[in-house]
Amino acid sequence: MGVVPYSMEITSAIAPSRMFKALVLESHIILPKIVPEGIKSVEFIEGDGGVGSIKQTNFGESSHIKYTKHKVEALDAGSFYCKYTMIESDIKFDKIEFVTEEVKFVAAGSGCVCKMTSEYHLKEGCELKEEDIKKGKDKAMGLYKAVEEYLVANPDVCA
Repeated sequence: MGVVPYSMEITSAIAPSRMFKALVLESHIILPKIVPEGIKSVEFIEGDGGVGSIKQTNFGESSHIKYTKHKVEALDAGSFYCKYTMIESDIKFDKIEFVTEEVKFVAAGSGCVCKMTSEYHLKEGCELKEEDIKKGKDKAMGLYKAVEEYLVANPDVCA
């Protein structure tokens, strides 16, 4: 089984504590509120959000994907770090066994930089093209920017 790494960084005018809270700790509350057409709900299948918890994200009717399940592998709210593994989805992965994601929010001026690293664990003999990964990352970037805009417009949220 091969592993394909992919990293990206996104800057934000929002402090790391607020972005981390909105995108990690309170995503089950914030995301369906901000993008209800894209994300219908986020619910805990197991646990309460800490290490070992399993979170299911249910997507809107127009999405090509209905749901994903992620398991929280590591969580450090003090350093704004989270690692999770996508363990299930309704989309049949013909090339991918699972995906691990690491997210770290680092202070930068009055805002932050979100450093994301993904590892795509491929099935034996399969290859994954960077443009396929980039399509998914572009959607994640859109969600990140929507959260940022919401937090700018609502300075008391996740404060």
